[in-house]
Amino acid sequence: MEKIPLTKQGFAKLDAELKQLKSVARPSVIKAIAEAREHGDLSENAEYHAAREQQSHIEGRIAELEGILGRAEVIDTSRMSGPIKFGATVKIVDEDTDEEKTYQIVGEAEADIENGKLNIKSPLARALIGKEKGDSVEVRTPGGTRDYEILDVTYV
Repeated sequence: MEKIPLTKQGFAKLDAELKQLKSVARPSVIKAIAEAREHGDLSENAEYHAAREQQSHIEGRIAELEGILGRAEVIDTSRMSGPIKFGATVKIVDEDTDEEKTYQIVGEAEADIENGKLNIKSPLARALIGKEKGDSVEVRTPGGTRDYEILDVTYV
């Protein structure tokens, strides 16, 4: 089985979500199903069907998280330095628009672009890997080619 790279923070966040699903969401939906069953005919009971669908989503996410955490390779980024690699926090500037952005390069399981968590498999992350502060990179995206300058590289 392939290991899944995670930062310490990413592992902790996914682990907390798993615990919440198991200790709060799962018991809550089981209770909702039991209450809906008490209302009688299940074939026409919308509350029952909604609760069963919610239970299916919860159980699916629990299985997904258990799979990820079971194959996780937690990487301590605080001991890293040097060129950009997994776990690096990178501040870049778009050379055309002068728009600055900061991203942390993380694994697919914890990627969240709105919160600055960039998937290591993305075109931008692949272009940044191995580069250093002051380097320029050209990134081919579906929207065209973009040029970025690396302003800073840190490891938290």
